[in-house]
Amino acid sequence: MSTTTTRDLARPAEAKAPKAGPRRRLGGSRTFNFWLFTGPFLAGLLVFVYIPIGWSIYLSFFEARFTVTPSEFVGFAHYREMLQNDDFMGSLVTFTLFAAIIVPATWAMSLGLALLVNRLRFMRAFFRSVFFLPTACSYVAASLIWKMSIFNGVRFGLANTVLGWFGVENIAWLANPDPPWYWLVIVTARLWLQSGFYMILFLAALQNIPKELYEAAAIDGAKQGWQTFRHITLPQLRATSTAVILLLLVAAYQAFDEFFNLLARTTWGRPPLVELYYIALGQEQDYGRGSAGAVILTLLICVVTLFQGKIMGFGRGEESK
Repeated sequence: MSTTTTRDLARPAEAKAPKAGPRRRLGGSRTFNFWLFTGPFLAGLLVFVYIPIGWSIYLSFFEARFTVTPSEFVGFAHYREMLQNDDFMGSLVTFTLFAAIIVPATWAMSLGLALLVNRLRFMRAFFRSVFFLPTACSYVAASLIWKMSIFNGVRFGLANTVLGWFGVENIAWLANPDPPWYWLVIVTARLWLQSGFYMILFLAALQNIPKELYEAAAIDGAKQGWQTFRHITLPQLRATSTAVILLLLVAAYQAFDEFFNLLARTTWGRPPLVELYYIALGQEQDYGRGSAGAVILTLLICVVTLFQGKIMGFGRGEESK
């Protein structure tokens, strides 16, 4: 017969207090693992991003030609020169026009692709991969393909070949700024390269929309199509749309590869980064003026991005919308 009484069975087991030693060792291990994994990334970020940015800002206040070592303090003289430089100001107009075209076009195309892929009942993963695949392509390689194969100015280009079937003469897509056919080349290349990435963002947001909203709308008599898209889908995509537009704006301001490789050394159609490339790394090699222009461009990007975020309500809670 067991000697354990009912009182002993009902008595809860006494919890043993954990020892402090192993907990301290566990916390130290977590700290070590944290710095082990993030340390190289933070070191690279400091060396290759933050220090060059700080040095560029410092260099913009000094005279520095053919060297990155400052020689003479000039204050805001470089900033005044860049703001009075017709080529640089013209490049700002160019990138503003480019952003005004590419941002809404990419937003609409990526959202349309996401809606189409989301409605598929079979082979959804296949088409999602096909549309996303151009994202892995190099901008330089894509620019050369567009320039040499598709929009070649002679009859061997794909675009001129197709137009020739309808009796249209060959078009010099990239050789003449009047009419500015080069915009078609640049915009289509950028659309093909980046629409797949933003399609993935929209597709993830579409799959997170509760199905109950569409069921309730159907019960209330809402018609499938534009009515449900306008009153249910689009409002639910507001946060994703805001993030996509902000990312597209920043990417448009930083356009370089396609302009540089498609337009080569032409004086028209230059975005700010291409203009700064020729100022800092061209024959002048004026790193002081180039740094001042980079700071101006950065400030402009920050202002436009913050203004766009304010309009779209980025960062506000649902209750304040």
